[in-house]
Amino acid sequence: MKHRKTAPLASRHQSTSIRWSTFIAITAVLCAALFLAIFLGGGPATTGSAAVSIDPHRASFGICFGAERTTCVVDGDTIWFEGRKIRIADINTPEISSPGCASERLLGEQAKMRMQALLNQGAFSLHSIDRDQDQYGRDLRIITRDGESLGETLVAEGLAERWQGYRRDWC
Repeated sequence: MKHRKTAPLASRHQSTSIRWSTFIAITAVLCAALFLAIFLGGGPATTGSAAVSIDPHRASFGICFGAERTTCVVDGDTIWFEGRKIRIADINTPEISSPGCASERLLGEQAKMRMQALLNQGAFSLHSIDRDQDQYGRDLRIITRDGESLGETLVAEGLAERWQGYRRDWC
């Protein structure tokens, strides 16, 4: 009888061992397949806000002419984008519509052309500030690309100054 009791235990142990080794083999194959799928697929999938571009806006900006304005540059610190008039909130540029002197108008034209070129170089973001609009109903925004202010580019190039809360005389 001892033999009968050990035989069923031995056969149960062998069948469990076979199932365990099969489980290990299947798990190893699945892990290898998952690794290859992720590796060959370029990494794990992104979801939520991580999949959204850092700079979501892109447009072709012209120079504003006439009354109908959709996406264009008015001057170095004012643009129209998708039918909204936007005052670039972190800078002040020389005036071109009512300059104090000829050199201010010339510098203002340069600022306008440079802002157009910067906007047309690629995707950008619009960031709100502490208030949504100025006294003229323009949206107040800071424009960035890759986290860098386009207005600061104009400041660095001598075509603008940081906004100090008032316009200064450029003459």
